[in-house]
Amino acid sequence: MDKTVKLSLVLSFLFLFSSQAVAADSNISKSGKKLLCGVTNVITGFVELPKNVMLKNQQEGGNFYGVAVGLAAGIMHSVGRTAIGLMDTVTFIIPTNPSVTPHYVWQDFSRETAYPN
Repeated sequence: MDKTVKLSLVLSFLFLFSSQAVAADSNISKSGKKLLCGVTNVITGFVELPKNVMLKNQQEGGNFYGVAVGLAAGIMHSVGRTAIGLMDTVTFIIPTNPSVTPHYVWQDFSRETAYPN
């Protein structure tokens, strides 16, 4: 019995330093990043409106069509980023990457927002 206890302690000690134990720590950091991105996107989702007006206006050469399409796209992406942020906030305990790219609205301001398939 004494040998069994010692063997169990040694195996438990080895498991502590195994790759599975290290992976659990990365899951915690993934969950934390997802929560942070989710809360931030809920708060700053409205910034998609001016961002998309600027993007579409630059793409269309500064005409009324670019502003109108940018306004429609901005409203759509504002609602989308806020909803995805809320979903990421609620499901942060599931250790996946944040659902929207770029993760924050101010990252890569010249790129249109993309959502998962």
